Amino acid sequence: MQKVKRKTYTAQFKAKVGLEAIRGIQTVNEIGLAYGVHPVQVNLWKKEIQVQSGLLFETKRGKKKEADEQASTERLYGEIGKLKMELDWLKKKSGLSL
Repeated sequence: MQKVKRKTYTAQFKAKVGLEAIRGIQTVNEIGLAYGVHPVQVNLWKKEIQVQSGLLFETKRGKKKEADEQASTERLYGEIGKLKMELDWLKKKSGLSL
């Protein structure tokens, strides 16, 4: 008995088929026949796009700015720590003591 490999579809393909189903120009059965996908799968992709589309506009601009500021602050503190370690190493190598 041969093993049947499952078909895997790219995200772009799923989005294309799902958006076409949302447009409603063709029936789900027609879309399924055109792309070689079962109509139930087309409906699942359509529903997933509808659910996930609300998440596109949930984030505010202010939140992103705060995250960027925090990341840059952490990056700067890391750079300070690195430079301090280099300075201590140079002092130790040169024999200077303060």
